[in-house]
Amino acid sequence: MGVKLGFLKFGGYDLMVILEPLYGDFKIWSLSPPLPPSTYLPLRLYQQNQNSELFTLTYGALVTQLCKDYENDEEVNKQLDKMGYNIGVRLIEDFLARSSVGRCHDFRETADVIAKVAFKMYLGITPSVTNWSPAGDEFSLILESNPLVDFVELPDNHSNLVYSSLLCGVLRGALEMVQMAVDVRFAQDTLRGDNVTEIRMKFIKRIEENLPAGDE
Repeated sequence: MGVKLGFLKFGGYDLMVILEPLYGDFKIWSLSPPLPPSTYLPLRLYQQNQNSELFTLTYGALVTQLCKDYENDEEVNKQLDKMGYNIGVRLIEDFLARSSVGRCHDFRETADVIAKVAFKMYLGITPSVTNWSPAGDEFSLILESNPLVDFVELPDNHSNLVYSSLLCGVLRGALEMVQMAVDVRFAQDTLRGDNVTEIRMKFIKRIEENLPAGDE
């Protein structure tokens, strides 16, 4: 059973946002007039409809409801990351099918695919890949723009909220499905007064596939 997050008025439509807690997704339903069946994944919403304002409003409704449901920002951040992870583990199949990208040979190639293909495909932006560690196991994605935070200002009582934590979970979940464990966090965020938005990604380990007995 979904949880109603709230209502939006957009482009002459009365919209209702529904959260599906089991999967960490949210849907948009039109109360009047009817719309075609809505998308299930919020990141697909932007890519399919090419409507960043509706995407931003929908994500804002999700964050607002979580802030009401949980007592502190840290817990909201965890819930957003968890939802993103649940999205990522299923979004990877769609990404691989649509992009025709093959297996990456190293972490640098993975970084390029994330920035130049995945972000472009689902969010319409191309972050810069920079600040590589000497060992080549850590880098930064610098976002010139972030569709999630358009028209957003953080209230003073939510200074610890990492508003776009969902993106960290999506990246972590998607990469786990291709046997890559990573740590993903926001190092800087313009919403919190920083000059740029920076997502820091660190390679942890290659996940071994669990093969059935006799298949090794």
